[in-house]
Amino acid sequence: MTAEQKALLADVIWVSPDRMSGTPCFKGTRVPVQALIDHIEGNSTLEDFLEGFPSVTRTQAIQFSELAKDNLLASSGGDYFSDKGIARS
Repeated sequence: MTAEQKALLADVIWVSPDRMSGTPCFKGTRVPVQALIDHIEGNSTLEDFLEGFPSVTRTQAIQFSELAKDNLLASSGGDYFSDKGIARS
């Protein structure tokens, strides 16, 4: 993760042992980022998530998703996709 990505992530989430026992939450809320991941895994839409957690902004949710995607792609080095026979565009 680059320094720029870390700075962006710090704008989106906060972690404090005094808040939710250190669970990463969307900044300014008590909503764990895991809640967004769970919604995605459960085939819910972003709209469903935002309706259920109105204290999270659309920008926060999208920025977190983009950072997670970028980190996944960078850490896999593309090997995951080529090993699965998936062409990158």
